[in-house]
Amino acid sequence: MRIGLSTPIVVRVPEIASPWEVGGGPAELTRIAETADDLGFDHLTCSEHIAVPAAEAAARGSTYWDPLATLSYLAARTTRIRLATSVVVLGYHHPLALAKSYGTLDRLSGGRVVLGVGVGSLEAEFALLDAQWAERGTAADRALAVLRVAWGRREVGDFVLDPPATSTTAPLWVGGRTRRSLRRAVTLGSGWVPFGLPADALAAYLAAVSRPSGFEVVLSPGRALDPLADPGGTRRRLTGLRDIGATVACCAVRATDIDHYCDQLAALIAVAAPL
Repeated sequence: MRIGLSTPIVVRVPEIASPWEVGGGPAELTRIAETADDLGFDHLTCSEHIAVPAAEAAARGSTYWDPLATLSYLAARTTRIRLATSVVVLGYHHPLALAKSYGTLDRLSGGRVVLGVGVGSLEAEFALLDAQWAERGTAADRALAVLRVAWGRREVGDFVLDPPATSTTAPLWVGGRTRRSLRRAVTLGSGWVPFGLPADALAAYLAAVSRPSGFEVVLSPGRALDPLADPGGTRRRLTGLRDIGATVACCAVRATDIDHYCDQLAALIAVAAPL
């Protein structure tokens, strides 16, 4: 099981983010990305919300850096680590626009993009953007089908998309918390990134489907880990994810400042190494 990093600063969800992140900027973000890259983490993430309704901010947080801009910045400061959207909302974009923008980033980064996508869950945000809320799941299936065809190809139908991504194998992680999201991931994607599901539900969902070779199951331990203060508890939580079927664990770590955060990253890799 590989270890990925839920990037701090760029997304601040209450009860997961640490207070020091509020003052974090490009310098801290660069140090984190370079440290994670050097330590061998699998990926960095960035999520998408264009505008969070004020009534939802207390639960969801209100800080969401733009994923394309953020991951492009991180691509220039790293060499190996993958760059994953977790997730981009399909209903906010034309699939060919995603193939072009993230395909360009894939080429700039040397093939390190993972396009994590979801159907979206904020009706008010859809309304703000004049995006289709009703039947968004069906629309997402159509968009995924187009992305699979367009990814890495210079010519799509009667149109040219140049530059294309570096490979025609689309790295598509599908987010969600339903059986339908898992079926969508198995059928149209290359991985599943569930959220908000208990361990027994995750295990039951995964046991009910046949996953293709190389399919990635990206699970989160939930609240932030503290591998320096609690290496045993951290290992138990990661082992639990592995036993459910995770191929990648996407983790957040607790810290008091940037120095402590980078120390936590090194400790996390050490704790997870035998897994």
